[in-house]
Amino acid sequence: MKSSLVVLATALSVLMLSGCAGTEAKSAYVAPQQVGSPNQASIATDDAYVAAVERIARRRGIYLQWVNMPTKRIASVDQQ
Repeated sequence: MKSSLVVLATALSVLMLSGCAGTEAKSAYVAPQQVGSPNQASIATDDAYVAAVERIARRRGIYLQWVNMPTKRIASVDQQ
């Protein structure tokens, strides 16, 4: 009984020490970088496309309701 208690205590202490060793700060961690710069392009509603589709829908007598408005990317110029 006493030997099994010693083995159990030893195993428990080894498991606890190995768990504590894995909680140190990660020295190789690198923060993720931003993908693309917000100054390079912006997203806006594609008004020309919306107007064309709505015009065709009106001519055909179709009720149109946009759920997700079509968008386009607009390149912006950096001012330095």
